[in-house]
Amino acid sequence: MEYGQFQRPAAGTLAVDHVAHWVPDRAASFDELVRLGFAPTPFSEQFTRADPQAPPVSAGTGNHCAMLERGYLEFLAPIAETANAATLRGGIARYTGVHLIAFGTVEPEAQHARLARDGFAPLDPVALQREIETPDGMRTARFSVVRTVAGAMPEGRVQFVEHKTPEYLWQTRWIAHPNTAYALTRVHLCVADPAEAVARFARYTGLAATTIDGAPGIASARGDLVFRDAAATKAAFGIEPPALPWIAGYTLACRDLARAPAGRETAQGRVVVPSPALGGVIVFDAA
Repeated sequence: MEYGQFQRPAAGTLAVDHVAHWVPDRAASFDELVRLGFAPTPFSEQFTRADPQAPPVSAGTGNHCAMLERGYLEFLAPIAETANAATLRGGIARYTGVHLIAFGTVEPEAQHARLARDGFAPLDPVALQREIETPDGMRTARFSVVRTVAGAMPEGRVQFVEHKTPEYLWQTRWIAHPNTAYALTRVHLCVADPAEAVARFARYTGLAATTIDGAPGIASARGDLVFRDAAATKAAFGIEPPALPWIAGYTLACRDLARAPAGRETAQGRVVVPSPALGGVIVFDAA
C-alpha cells in the first residue's frame, strides 16, 4: 500500500501531522524506541536552504522517526554547533520530550498569510530537506515549513508543514511496528490556563475550540489536541509536569493492546507508558 498518499490533508483543512521529541542522545532514543516496540527509521541528518536557489547546508540536527499509517513521531537530536542545534539544546535544558507539534497542510502560503493577519508574526517559509534511503536508492525528501517567532506559542514550536515528497517518508517497510501502533490521534498539553491556551491555539490554527474528553480541545481533520492543567494532567497520567507549559505526550491508536509495552491501564482501557529516556508519556489506545 502507498501510505504517503494519505498524509496530505484536503485543501482548506489541517491534520496533526507529527510531534517531535527533542532528545540529547540519538543512540539512547533509538534503543528506547525499540524497547517500546517501535521499528524506527535509520538516523537522517537534516539540511536547510535559506533560499530555494542556494545549496543546502547542515541544520546541525538529525532524527530517527517512527512512521505510522497516519502521521509519525520524530526524535530529533543536536549533532553540531548551529543555531538550530542551539535551539534544541535550550529546549532540552527545560525538559527532554515533545517540543514540536506540526500541522499538515497543502497550503503553507495561505497559513503564513493567515498567521500574519492574526498578529502571530510568522517567519519566512523555510525549505527543509533530508536524504532518505529508498528501495530505489537515495532520494531527497522535501518539506515546506511555516513557523512563528520564538515565544509566540510558549508551549513549543507549533508549525505547519507541507510534505512535498510523502512517498519517501512513508515507506511500507517502516510502517509496521511490533506494538501495533498505527496512528497519531491526540496530543496532550499541560498548561497553566487551559481556557487561554485553547483560545490561542484556535486563533493560531484557524480551527474551532471544542471540548474533548471533558477538557478544552482542538479537533483537526485528523487528530486533536487536549489541554489540561497540572493537577488534571497528573490525575490523567500519574506524572508530575517537569515545567509549565509542557507538551506531555500523545495517544497512538494500536490494533492489539496486548502487544503494547507495559504501563498503567486506565479505566477506559488505555495503556499509559511513561518514558524518561524520550520524555513524557505515550498512551496506547485500542483501534
